[in-house]
Amino acid sequence: MGLRAQVRTRDGWAVQHAVVTVTDMTGAQVLRAAANEDGAVRTDTPLQAGAYTVIVTAVGYAPAASTALVTASGRVEAGTVVLARQGGVELPPPGTWSLDPAHSSVAAVAQHLGISSVHGRFTEFSGRIEISEEVHRSRVDAVISAASIDTGNGMRDKHLRSPDFLDSDRFPEITYRSIGLAPAGPDRWTVHGRLSMHGVERPVDLNLSYLGTGPDPWGGVRAAFSATAELRREDFAMNYNQVVQAGISAIGTTLRVELDIQAVQGESLPS
Repeated sequence: MGLRAQVRTRDGWAVQHAVVTVTDMTGAQVLRAAANEDGAVRTDTPLQAGAYTVIVTAVGYAPAASTALVTASGRVEAGTVVLARQGGVELPPPGTWSLDPAHSSVAAVAQHLGISSVHGRFTEFSGRIEISEEVHRSRVDAVISAASIDTGNGMRDKHLRSPDFLDSDRFPEITYRSIGLAPAGPDRWTVHGRLSMHGVERPVDLNLSYLGTGPDPWGGVRAAFSATAELRREDFAMNYNQVVQAGISAIGTTLRVELDIQAVQGESLPS
């Protein structure tokens, strides 16, 4: 007897603060119950046979409504109700997520000689993501070792670590700290933040896509993201500009940052 339901996100996570309301065909409320920590709703109050409307709500999610028919058993079987984030955008469940460098990449692409691109990556970095119940309060913090730049060419990498570019001896860390988060479409977000590099701090927005969440082979839970940003070297006092024939700059003035991130749920990575 009573109501039976499971409330889940698109990725299958329990929505612990969901509320299920049942109304009859006149719109009168006949039952109201909250989900438990597993997203389950269970009540023992029988309902009279007939048609009812089941409405599921939760802060930060779009409400869902469906029609249910109650038989002589007096039970409403609502099944699994999937709630979507308000506005159609998703993020992982609230809490702390630790960036996993072994399964992530921080890459950069610069134009070379006006006709091709130089691809590089940073091999040492760390970070954490705090997903808040109030999504706009979520935070991202990351630290990158400037000296870990790797473009596959030792001479070029040495130059990039020099005072002409990163000056990694004086400024060993590149840091990024978010100051805001705004939806930009289905599963897409704009992260507003501050990037500190080469001794200069500037506002930098990340175009972030959330790719989903799931279990990993080591007993943990992972969330995946991709993000991009455009930087201008001169904004960070990296003004080196060797000019070759025909007035073409050897290295372009803009830099495209490409991030592929996996984060593990929890305060630290599994050992």
